[in-house]
Amino acid sequence: MFATVLIMDSPADVAERADRVITMLPSSPNVIEVYTGPNGILKKVKKGSLLIDSSTIDPAVSKEMAKAAEKTGALFMDAPVSGGVGAARAGNLTFMVGGLEEEFNAAKELLSCMGTNVVYCGGVGTGQAAKICNNMLLAISMIGTAETMNLGIRLGLDPKLLAKILNMSSGRCWSSDTYNPVPGVMEGVPSANDYQGGFATTLMAKDLGLAQNTATNTKTPALLGSLSHQIYRMMCARGYAQKDFSSVFQFLREEENI
Repeated sequence: MFATVLIMDSPADVAERADRVITMLPSSPNVIEVYTGPNGILKKVKKGSLLIDSSTIDPAVSKEMAKAAEKTGALFMDAPVSGGVGAARAGNLTFMVGGLEEEFNAAKELLSCMGTNVVYCGGVGTGQAAKICNNMLLAISMIGTAETMNLGIRLGLDPKLLAKILNMSSGRCWSSDTYNPVPGVMEGVPSANDYQGGFATTLMAKDLGLAQNTATNTKTPALLGSLSHQIYRMMCARGYAQKDFSSVFQFLREEENI
């Protein structure tokens, strides 16, 4: 079975031809432009259309888009995604969905084509909230894994042996057993390919910025999240912006006096 692929001139033209639209964009300004800009989706969207945004953005922007979509008779849901490039290739992504509960099954039917876990989180914006929390933890654990591996190597441990020990012990985490940041420890991950591909450091810095904004707005202490944000922003300024975020290991190795 083959699907017909059409390339349209603008998001508005896509919305005119389709009644189910999925978007995945780098940042909040991109989402605002694609949905409400001069050639945006909402300019030509059909009444009753289902609009699913899988970007990772400010929850407040998702709520704004939902209100704008409602005025046109369309339904907007946020459904940010997690799992990385490997899960995307395998169709094993996790989607965190925010929106009307009675419309969740319609969204799940579409998203299940790309992911094995499609989770309803609550109203619009809660999917973004879950994703921001996840990525803050991911950044913290990746930095912790990189620091730990670097320390072990400096103490004379073989990195593969250290990773094996960590992964059978209480320090085990996704960053150590699935996405190890040390070159030569694992195959098929960015650290085995000069940190090319994967999830760019600049995007991690952006997501950590979202986490810090929401932490400030809700008066939530996020000390390690704040430090992680500073580290990834520093990496962007030092030439790591387009490298995978696991390149924090390389950054730490090069920053003797950090």
